Amino acid sequence: MNQKKLSLFGFFALTASMVLTVYEYPTFATSKLHLVFFLLLGGLLWFLPVALCAAEMSTVEGWQNGGIFSWVSHTLGERFGFAAIFFQWFQITVGFVTMIYFILGALSYVLNFQALNTDPLMKYIGLLVIFWGLTFSQLGGTQRTAKIAKAGFVIGILIPSVILFGLAAAYFIGGNPIEIAINKQAFLPDFTQLSTLVVFVSFILAYMGVEASASHINELENPKKNYPLAMILLVILAIALDAIGGFSVAAVIPQKELSLSAGVIQTFQSLILHFNSHLGWLVKAIALMIAFGVMGEVSSWVVGPSRGMFAAAQRGLLPNFLRKTNTHGVPVPLIMIQGGIVTIWGAVLTFGGGGNNLSFLVAISLTVVIYLVGYLLFFIGYFVLVYKNKSLARTYNVPGKTIGKTIIAGIGLLLSVFALLISFVPPASIAKGEDRTYQVILLISFVITVILPFIIYELHDKHGHKKIEEPIHMEAGDVNPAVYPAARGEHQIIKKEEHTLKH
Repeated sequence: MNQKKLSLFGFFALTASMVLTVYEYPTFATSKLHLVFFLLLGGLLWFLPVALCAAEMSTVEGWQNGGIFSWVSHTLGERFGFAAIFFQWFQITVGFVTMIYFILGALSYVLNFQALNTDPLMKYIGLLVIFWGLTFSQLGGTQRTAKIAKAGFVIGILIPSVILFGLAAAYFIGGNPIEIAINKQAFLPDFTQLSTLVVFVSFILAYMGVEASASHINELENPKKNYPLAMILLVILAIALDAIGGFSVAAVIPQKELSLSAGVIQTFQSLILHFNSHLGWLVKAIALMIAFGVMGEVSSWVVGPSRGMFAAAQRGLLPNFLRKTNTHGVPVPLIMIQGGIVTIWGAVLTFGGGGNNLSFLVAISLTVVIYLVGYLLFFIGYFVLVYKNKSLARTYNVPGKTIGKTIIAGIGLLLSVFALLISFVPPASIAKGEDRTYQVILLISFVITVILPFIIYELHDKHGHKKIEEPIHMEAGDVNPAVYPAARGEHQIIKKEEHTLKH
């Protein structure tokens, strides 16, 4: 097995690629100057508590393996630990589709091949090729994932963001017209309106996923020091990049012309051609870079939650064959099953979802509310650690001792409950007559999905493993096509709608 360690930057890039996305700037931009307030508020009151609490739990002695599965299992019990990792894993099976839809949109623009983004069959084929290509690229181990994540972070997030900020700054300094008002009233939203609360939740959800990389903490150099440091840096960078990026889009593109799926490309096109009408090729080059960045995000998510599920399999909570890994330590059977589920979601959402289809919106909202339940377990588990396990050795502590920890985690927990409740409010794109139908379908699906991991847990062998064991190694070529149809090439995949979902 590859024993090479992840550097701080490698781990940071892997985590950042799970959270930071340039393509969400247009969604933020729809809130005009409010976006800065929302991002600061959501970042400080939700993103920061999640990052800090995850940093502390990940450095408790003996809790490093398995991420959120390990943390919740040690605090609330194995049953709830399995539920937490199941929820994290379940939501990304839809999230893969939403991310790759953006990649296809960017590629259709670059290649001038609109059918790739508009024709369901072509879109489905494109989804299959991209998702399974990225999935099989991850079978080489975490080092390969980190390389893709590094390249994706630098090429697809950092460089485009710097170019965007530079162009926007030059545009503003040049005295060109700005499309949004800049004053106190435009900065502070009215929280007495339900629509404002719904919008604020979308900004909270944009920060989801920061804890998912914790399953790789054992592969990080000096994790006791570097993991908390990576989390703090990520919080600062996420708030800064998202606020500046969203503001740049809002200030340059009129709201009535803003496309949520292509708004970033719109902004680059407007700014670049404003300064030089002969640089249309540069717009396509940047679109390609951003698409590559999203590919890095997909790569990071392919192995993140599946490693947590792998830890559950090692505890005997899943069938034994799911404990197998290849020589690079990658849980191949789990990755293949994950791919099969994503393939099914892709078919459902590509051919049955449609742009404003009720089932599509329910599927997206379902992943959001399920992930939020996972965060509730996460914060409750943290409170158990703080109040019942004070003596456990850990190398990082959330500032403020018990009172500070309670305030920080309490704010995160309350916002998670608030976001969960507000997520059942039908989005504006739902027709008035379908509001009740949307809520009923979402509620029933939610209850079934929440119960599912507990049913699976009850069915597992109670005489199974009491501790995490060494995995059973297998060669990548040992995947049986009869057992894993995805290995034969019967693949498919999924999309990221304008309804904010974070990986």
